[in-house]
Amino acid sequence: MIDEALKEDVGNGDHSTLSCIPADVKGKAVLKIKQDGVLAGVDVAERIIKYKSPNCNFVRHKIDGEEMSVGETAFEVETFVHTILQMERLVLNCMQRMSGIATLARQYTKKLEGYKTKLLDTRKTTPNFRLLEKEAVRIGGGINHRFGLYDMIMLKDNHIDYCGGIEEAINKAFDYVQRYQPQLKIEVEARSIGDVRKALHAGKAKVSRLLLDNFSTQQITEALKLIDGEFETEASGGINLDNIEKYAATGVDYISVGGVIHQAKSLDLSLKAVMV
Repeated sequence: MIDEALKEDVGNGDHSTLSCIPADVKGKAVLKIKQDGVLAGVDVAERIIKYKSPNCNFVRHKIDGEEMSVGETAFEVETFVHTILQMERLVLNCMQRMSGIATLARQYTKKLEGYKTKLLDTRKTTPNFRLLEKEAVRIGGGINHRFGLYDMIMLKDNHIDYCGGIEEAINKAFDYVQRYQPQLKIEVEARSIGDVRKALHAGKAKVSRLLLDNFSTQQITEALKLIDGEFETEASGGINLDNIEKYAATGVDYISVGGVIHQAKSLDLSLKAVMV
């Protein structure tokens, strides 16, 4: 990821730096916090800088997951000035984006305090940046759902419709798992109480989790009575900071919110030279 990001940003050379600063000059810079929130990406920043300068002096003043306030310093680094200037934007882009996501995830998880329900993220992520976006959700207190199409079978509406129905999809998926990928868990989306009944009939001992998509809180309560612990349960669709507590109060196991990533706003951070 670092290689690809540097190809995009540096290209055939950081000519602004090359034109005016000798390659052997060393310097110091600090990461300044300019907006309140939850800090995320310090570990990533250290990995990025040390990728180019393994022997740099990287000193943390705060750690990932800590509350941060305007005026605080997250870290300081001493190394070659060329490294600092070439890595500056990559470090900031990652940390600003991650801190925004972690901050929003913390807001959601605080709403869930006192309930058994856990917050999940989704695959609604920025292409090639999913790893860090999901890490930011984890830092903010959420739980990572599947990382991609490869680590769980998730039979959603289109799979079910193309396959010919919930029962058919479940049976085929279970047969596939038994033959090829026995470690994969199966999750099935239900769009109605009728779908819940069909999944219960076809999915016992086959399905691990039922996704209750775009259900009202009343429908979820009804569905949970029918499921009666047979599957894990997940609610999604139209759930936000204003109504998440109502959904948690139903007793559903998980709530997935795509907006915890794609609606998060990057926070303001800056990397500033320190002149000694």
